[in-house]
Amino acid sequence: MSPSNIDLSTKLLRSLTPWRNAKTWRIAFSGGLDSTVLLHLLAHLAKTQSLPALSAIHVHHGLLVAADAWPAHCQAVCESLGVPLQIARVQVQPGASLERAARDARYAAFIEAIQADEVLLTAQHRDDQAETLLFRLLRGAGVRGLSGMPRQRPLGKGCLLRPLLDVTRAELEAYAATHRLSWIEDPSNQDRHFSRNYLRHQVLPLLTARWPQAMATMARSATHLSEAQGLLDELAQLDLADAGTASDFDWLGLPSLDLASLEKLSIARQRNALSHWLGPRTRLPDSDHWSGWEDLRDATGDARPIWRLADGDLHRAGGRIWWVSGVWLRAAPAVGEWPEPLLPLLLPRNGVLTLTGQIPDGPLHIRYREGGEVMDLAGRGHRDLKRLLNESALPLFVRGRLPLLFKGEQLLAVANLKGLDGGASGSWNLHWQPPSEDQGLS
Repeated sequence: MSPSNIDLSTKLLRSLTPWRNAKTWRIAFSGGLDSTVLLHLLAHLAKTQSLPALSAIHVHHGLLVAADAWPAHCQAVCESLGVPLQIARVQVQPGASLERAARDARYAAFIEAIQADEVLLTAQHRDDQAETLLFRLLRGAGVRGLSGMPRQRPLGKGCLLRPLLDVTRAELEAYAATHRLSWIEDPSNQDRHFSRNYLRHQVLPLLTARWPQAMATMARSATHLSEAQGLLDELAQLDLADAGTASDFDWLGLPSLDLASLEKLSIARQRNALSHWLGPRTRLPDSDHWSGWEDLRDATGDARPIWRLADGDLHRAGGRIWWVSGVWLRAAPAVGEWPEPLLPLLLPRNGVLTLTGQIPDGPLHIRYREGGEVMDLAGRGHRDLKRLLNESALPLFVRGRLPLLFKGEQLLAVANLKGLDGGASGSWNLHWQPPSEDQGLS
């Protein structure tokens, strides 16, 4: 093995040192040059090093006729190296970007395959990192996007790791030549209609001809930007800790933030904190669509502003902003009679209802607000439900799905609202467990 190849093995092993106690290292094996070198390196390191169990996964997208032969090639390579191979066949959903749709399908297969305490290893290298930086720069990405591909991140039940980000494509080619490796040449990689291929074959050669170290310096810039993003994340966590105070309606189980705490921040810090908070919940808007946040933030007190995002809505109520998604965006179906009040009642798309204590005589039934309801309160007489809800400050988006307990036409109780949720003597109580965020996502 040449000195350069020894260095490559050493680089790889050093990069993987923190993950030596993982249960399994799974290699994302396309059969191309990069993943072939990664697989070969690991299989040979396993002969002299105590490594986790190795396995490989090949995702077959079914987009090219030529690709039908690739699983057999990958199987032959893995058998020669003694590494078990899983072949995952996926359906790529049609869309505006074939590249993105194929990537989404591929990573969905990875998420399904990876288990707890396992690491998925992908073979992106330093040249890929530079290409990613340039591609995202041309799309107007912010600091997070310009950070490039992270070296590691959670993936499904396990973790994704890119151990070759400090390795150049030239190093991989030299290793492959030394070991006489064979690999798949994907014909789509030559199609310059794809933006990344255009950058790779047309733009980057011009840059490196003028600036030979362009790949290295761009990858280094991505590292600097990754550090900057880390600092922004830390700042966001501090700001969100201040805004994440308790609410009288935490029982809703919905994420919310104190608006006054956010308003004290500069505009840039508001966006940074909200981006950090919304990132795991929805696709974030581009710069031109952040006016929705300003409209929500600056609305007058009696307004009912909503900022509609890709995967849910942001509401403003009671001095807070609330993230509402999934089942919360759909009306709850009518319920009707509660045949066995001693047992919990599963509300369609709306959680679970229980009665505790000395349950009132029936027949009982559940309705949702339609308008005009009146409730008889001890010492207060008849009161409009609308006024009672206003007094409670319950967010407006909750009111249409708040369970109401009736006996005939008499409104007996309003779930979860103190003073309205049971008998005057406290002998019984109506409790609603709203739909969880997981239920909403499902």
